[in-house]
Amino acid sequence: MAITYKDAGVDIDAGDQFVEKIKPYVKSTFRPEVMTHIGGFGGLFALKKYKEPVLVSGTDGVGTKLKIAFLTNKHDTVGIDLVAMCVNDIVVSGAEPLFFLDYFATGKLKPAAHADIVKGIAEGCRQSGCALIGGETAEMPSFYSDDEYDLAGFAVGAVEKKKIINGSKIKPGDLLVGLASSGLHSNGFSLVRKVLFEKAGYGVGDILTELGQGTLGEALLTPTRIYAKTVLTLLKEFDIRGMAHITGGGITENTPRMLPKGTQALIKKGTWGIHPIFKLMQKKSGVDDAEMYRDFNMGIGLVLAIPKKQAEAVMKKATKLGEKAYLIGEIVKGKQAVKYEER
Repeated sequence: MAITYKDAGVDIDAGDQFVEKIKPYVKSTFRPEVMTHIGGFGGLFALKKYKEPVLVSGTDGVGTKLKIAFLTNKHDTVGIDLVAMCVNDIVVSGAEPLFFLDYFATGKLKPAAHADIVKGIAEGCRQSGCALIGGETAEMPSFYSDDEYDLAGFAVGAVEKKKIINGSKIKPGDLLVGLASSGLHSNGFSLVRKVLFEKAGYGVGDILTELGQGTLGEALLTPTRIYAKTVLTLLKEFDIRGMAHITGGGITENTPRMLPKGTQALIKKGTWGIHPIFKLMQKKSGVDDAEMYRDFNMGIGLVLAIPKKQAEAVMKKATKLGEKAYLIGEIVKGKQAVKYEER
């Protein structure tokens, strides 16, 4: 008796069904520059309007935040996280996100449930203004369990060569404006699961009053905030000299990545509201402030370095664009690092 691919655990028909289900989501992200169709071998994108374009790329995943999606059986937000982690990394160079590619691998493809993942990716692409022009779906039986999957994303953007932002213009006296995060974003979840589930004994269905309405699982799955459109709008009006995406490594490790030699970021604690999830994590873990600020974003998802005279206007504009903006510190002379000061 013949052994088919399906007998080995790979269902080609399910793959075809999956593609049909995700087509509307993918098409909803297309920009005029897209020159491809769904199902082609490679994604085609025409570079227009740029005189001397520099391509900026970024790749990332969602990490063990996916475990929360598995536990809650909720899969329509992790795709937003995937896009956010990639486009937030490239926009700090001043790049406009142009297109996105995804890689999705699972033990057993479930067209209906897994289409929700691509639905989230498409939503993230629309929020950031980039087109989802390709991807890979890999059904890998015995490599992944049937109920789990992994995600990776790849974003490509462009910026005019003379408009690249690399932090070289930052100087002492510049001010630091922080844009609020939506919560944990997509970092630190191995520690979160260890503390909240294993040590504290919480479950994803528990309702914790300190986190507001909804379950703990819903709070943990809050999508990563995407800053692309806000940043691109601010760049048209203001002299943003450097930006840092606050991801793994927290404020402590990420802010120095934008600093030129001889400068230091003086961050003033208490100048922004700490998201309740971080207060809960610190309470249940017992770790000190130094560890918290090194592991998590602590409520700040993006840091901007701006000339002092423009800071107030930048904050006002960012607020109009839907962000919560805070004056969180300043640039001083020193080594490329973060120094904290109590307000």
